[in-house]
Amino acid sequence: MASEYLEHKLALLPDQPGCYLMKNANAQIIYVGKAKNLKNRVRSYFKSSHTGKVAAMVEEVADFETIVTSSNKESFLLEITLIQKHQPYYNIRLKRGTGYPYIKITNEHDPVIKITGQVKKDGAYYFGPYPNVYAADETLHFIQKVFPLRRCNGHQGRPCLYYHLGQCLGACFKEVPQAAYDGQIKKIKSFLNGNTAQIKKQLTARMERAAEQLEFERAAEIRDQLHYIEVTVEKQKIISNDKTPRDLFNFYLDKGWLSIQVFFIRQARLMKREKRLFPVVDTAEEEMTSFILQFYNRKNKLLPREILLPAGLPNQEIEEILGVPVRTPKRGEKRDLMEMAKENAILSLNEKFRLLEMDRQKTTGAMKEITDEMGLPVGHVIEAFDHSHIQGADPVSAMVVFVNGEPAKKLYRKYKLTTVTDHADEAASTREVIFRRYSRLLKEKKPMPDIIMMDGGPIQMEAAKDVLENQLGLNIPVIGMVKNDKHQTADLLYGNDAHHVNLDPRSQGFYLVQRIQDEVHRFAITYHHKVHTKHSLSSRLDEIHGVGPRTRTKLLKAFGSINKIAVAPIEEIRALGINQKTAQLIKVSLQGQAEINKGSSHD
Repeated sequence: MASEYLEHKLALLPDQPGCYLMKNANAQIIYVGKAKNLKNRVRSYFKSSHTGKVAAMVEEVADFETIVTSSNKESFLLEITLIQKHQPYYNIRLKRGTGYPYIKITNEHDPVIKITGQVKKDGAYYFGPYPNVYAADETLHFIQKVFPLRRCNGHQGRPCLYYHLGQCLGACFKEVPQAAYDGQIKKIKSFLNGNTAQIKKQLTARMERAAEQLEFERAAEIRDQLHYIEVTVEKQKIISNDKTPRDLFNFYLDKGWLSIQVFFIRQARLMKREKRLFPVVDTAEEEMTSFILQFYNRKNKLLPREILLPAGLPNQEIEEILGVPVRTPKRGEKRDLMEMAKENAILSLNEKFRLLEMDRQKTTGAMKEITDEMGLPVGHVIEAFDHSHIQGADPVSAMVVFVNGEPAKKLYRKYKLTTVTDHADEAASTREVIFRRYSRLLKEKKPMPDIIMMDGGPIQMEAAKDVLENQLGLNIPVIGMVKNDKHQTADLLYGNDAHHVNLDPRSQGFYLVQRIQDEVHRFAITYHHKVHTKHSLSSRLDEIHGVGPRTRTKLLKAFGSINKIAVAPIEEIRALGINQKTAQLIKVSLQGQAEINKGSSHD
């Protein structure tokens, strides 16, 4: 049931094409969609019953906004832009930085062949993409042996090693005719387009000649090259006589999950397939369209010559946006491939359901247990903090992030505390790290977490709440994680009175809190150990007469530890620009410490 506020907004919706942005109570965009008729589409979320991810999304919606476009095609483009900008939780999201490698023949006087992740308009020849990175690398090595171009850095006045191995035409010491390069490039292009019969015939003749001349090592090498052609270039069976590079997509939707299969057809062969599984909010057709457009908006933008899609998708709009023919096969081999992709999509999704059933209570349910106990709206992201120091020395803070009960390690952050005068002051440490973290998110206009957890009691909780509410104007729930006298997770603290929540210690919610508390403590201790070790070494060097900040920095950069400095020859220390007397003093001063460390390592 929509709130009175949402009912008023629903009544004002236009019946035009465009995009809609669903927001939660924290004004975070949680879903972006497109529609031919905004009024009908947006109202359907609140006027119909839903299950699964759709129901979860609608439950979180506290507001929405719309952007009208002049055509359905414009709404497609706008939707992709908004998804990539806001990264909404409930949308299918593909990273723009991902992509597959290509084999490239450079456009220069002495061309080289290499692997690249970027396709540029530079006159070079590009082959691919290769979904299997290993296969691309091995294919490159094979070509370098059989059809050599330039493999060295260029003219150096003498033949390079690769020239002696027969893998370079000799630009390292002589002028190579353009015709020689052109001939090799022609053979490479033919080979990569699947024409392997001629090269296999040539290699077989060479192998037989080598065997007749008793050059068995050479014959064995050629035999291995023939084998490689069979297991890489010819690994897949020919599926048609049409060598048009094409990508084929099909899908299967069940219980709110979308299973997608992508087949890459190159050199008339099914070279590779890619499978993706997503819980979705919109119709399968809408989600598939969004997936396809994001799929080709990634790092490598070299498109196939043709895209094959199942019936029911907006082929015309996709074709206009991508500039590539988009077709739905009706008969023959292509239709059979489409059916095979559908069958694989069904198998992948059924397997996913079995795994989800086993894991459901361990992840998604745990987060809901915590929010339900505290009367909080459904959340997805927890950020947890802990501080670490040794008798007040080298104070640091660390933050870990859990998304739907799972650690998101790429989002972890470490902080050296700089403003805390009493390094054992937990409240001051909390104030600094909370202000630094969330003032930056505000400045960069990035989404806030749903819950903040502090490893500690009411002192840390109140300090965090004070900074958030009174300095930053934020309203994010802050929870304290407390331990018992055995330093084990005991309970949570929450609310203005910091009352105990009393989570069931046998519940998945309690287990999640335990994981978060252990992880943030581990992360903080590990970081503090690194900082303290480095500072201890710096302090030890500062005690040596004649070693100033510049000399200390040189030593740390060059050697990294007391032991390595102590065992280094004086000549190596002097090579850093340190005079003989100071170098000898450094050696004498640190050798004793190195012996102590060495002895300790054997205990």
